[in-house]
Amino acid sequence: MSLLTVNECGLYCKQGDFYIDPWKPVKTALITHGHSDHMRWGMAHYVCHHHTVPLLHLRLGADNSVQGVAYEEVMEFKGVKVSFHPAGHIIGSAQIRMEYQGEVWLFTGDYKLEADGVSQPYSLVKCDHFITESTFGLPIYNFPSHSSVYGDINSWWKANREGGLNTVLLGYALGKAQNILAHADVNLGPVFLHGAVDNVNKALEEVGYRFVGTRITADIKRDAIRGALVVAPPSAMDTPWLRSLHPYRIAMCSGWMQLRGARRRKGVDRGFVLSDHCDWRQLNQAVVQTGAREVYVTHGYEHNFSKWVREKYNIGASIFKTLYNDAEEEIV
Repeated sequence: MSLLTVNECGLYCKQGDFYIDPWKPVKTALITHGHSDHMRWGMAHYVCHHHTVPLLHLRLGADNSVQGVAYEEVMEFKGVKVSFHPAGHIIGSAQIRMEYQGEVWLFTGDYKLEADGVSQPYSLVKCDHFITESTFGLPIYNFPSHSSVYGDINSWWKANREGGLNTVLLGYALGKAQNILAHADVNLGPVFLHGAVDNVNKALEEVGYRFVGTRITADIKRDAIRGALVVAPPSAMDTPWLRSLHPYRIAMCSGWMQLRGARRRKGVDRGFVLSDHCDWRQLNQAVVQTGAREVYVTHGYEHNFSKWVREKYNIGASIFKTLYNDAEEEIV
């Protein structure tokens, strides 16, 4: 008996009569995290981790019906026991555990095993049925440690500042931006923010997070920014706002920077391999450590990774076709 199926609205639990991260309006939506491909408009009632609540209000409006829950708090939906567990992806992100008639299902949403120093670290949850993303589900994706990347970023900023240049880092307004800010060496100089990043930071202040940085507004003289670190979303690329920051050097922070040619295609000076998703090694580690006897693979390299799991580990593995992706719509 399958506890979760995919229909035209999303991932559905018939026994509990709820959806997880649905892409069309439904009655009850359990939300893993605040990125736009997992948290969409139009649900009658949302359930998410407490730290995701202000992000939902920012993106979807303050008048929505939202229930905030703690990690490991157990709820029951028509006999299905449900709890949220840290996914390590971004602030407030959660894996959703479901238990029914002695079987445990786990939906990871987006996740990563390496702690980033900002979001609640990933928590291993044992299960019988494991639903995993596969955004970077190929052996070529083996990421450097976050600490080494932050060190490289600060060194690059220092060199740019000494050359009289601004340093612009592009990363998702929710998740990547906060990680960059938390590890920026503020002794090097001032930090400035695109409005989209500042909006997210202000929302997260409601649940106790504080990040460095001053929003760039029209009344800030561009000379005051000289040599600074500027954090902006990828959508700022090739905009008048960005051009007003000349002279600068610009970098993209993304797991996709692992690929040769990705930096050139993005039109940036530097690419930092910084991801909020599991790389190949982490995906394999999660599959093995959960102890699942069935694995369901969704967005990313579903065919490649499910085939690998079957052949490498002799575990049943199939594909769950969903509408999730790694192209977060920026929060403005």
